[in-house]
Amino acid sequence: MKKIVTACLIMLVIACNVFAGSVKKLGKELTLKNKTKISEILKKPDSFVGKKVLIEGMVVDVCSKRGCWMEIASDKSFQKIKVKVNDGEIVFPMEAKGKTAKVEGTVYQIKMTKEQVIEKKTEEAKEKGKTFDPNSVKGPETIYQIKGLGAEIK
Repeated sequence: MKKIVTACLIMLVIACNVFAGSVKKLGKELTLKNKTKISEILKKPDSFVGKKVLIEGMVVDVCSKRGCWMEIASDKSFQKIKVKVNDGEIVFPMEAKGKTAKVEGTVYQIKMTKEQVIEKKTEEAKEKGKTFDPNSVKGPETIYQIKGLGAEIK
């Protein structure tokens, strides 16, 4: 019995080592070689709209309903950018949270009225089980996201 337990533990250690360095590939193959810092995109987002970029960072959140988006932490504190895909094109796994992701996609903007901002933030709060004060919205907003084409999660 002791030999069986020891053998199982050895196999488990080997399996963990084999899969620890694995990369999960999603969507299309990454083609860009040079990474763009998320902070650069957020500093001058209009200059990146319509451009294909390769970003890398820690996954801080994933859509819990359909896996249709994930948020990637910037190289600067308190910054992040959302990577969005059409439902079903790519399904970002919940296990990606806390892992490093490389994502290739095209930067785009969404211009929203004050009412649209309130609606969006109300829905986001509802999904996360949090409260939201509509009076905190001061006016229209423009948000910048990346239309994900392909990703690698380590």
